[in-house]
Amino acid sequence: MQKLNFPSYQFRIEVVDNKEYIWDEFRKTMVRLTPEEWVRQHMLKWLNVEKKYPASIIGVEKKILVNKMDKRFDALVFDSNANPHIIIECKAPEVKLNSETFLQLANYNSVVKAPYLMITNGIEHYCAFVDFEKMKIKHVEDIPTYESNKNK
Repeated sequence: MQKLNFPSYQFRIEVVDNKEYIWDEFRKTMVRLTPEEWVRQHMLKWLNVEKKYPASIIGVEKKILVNKMDKRFDALVFDSNANPHIIIECKAPEVKLNSETFLQLANYNSVVKAPYLMITNGIEHYCAFVDFEKMKIKHVEDIPTYESNKNK
């Protein structure tokens, strides 16, 4: 798999019937290793190791209803009060992050209402803060750490 713009992490990868699978420690199961899954697993590990978010407050690939259609977000981090805190969309490295990919994340967040958004293809990462009172989205350099947010 392609080298990504994340720290290097160890993953458990197995081959079954000539197909690669990666252990997802958040969902506690082996999942098919695709380029997008490679990005998702790095993102999840980064949230857990670098940003110190416990695995127990991160939802992975859960279904939501957006405009009467079933959709799945890649990851949703909850705050200490179990409210949505950061919604994350992962794309394969070859997928360009553009207005279409941001619109997808914004549509998901119209339901979830997380104050932080993050989108990544493993090479580029973009973060934003949503001010729901002023109805504005502001680019931010990074998402907050667990420690900086757990008492809010």
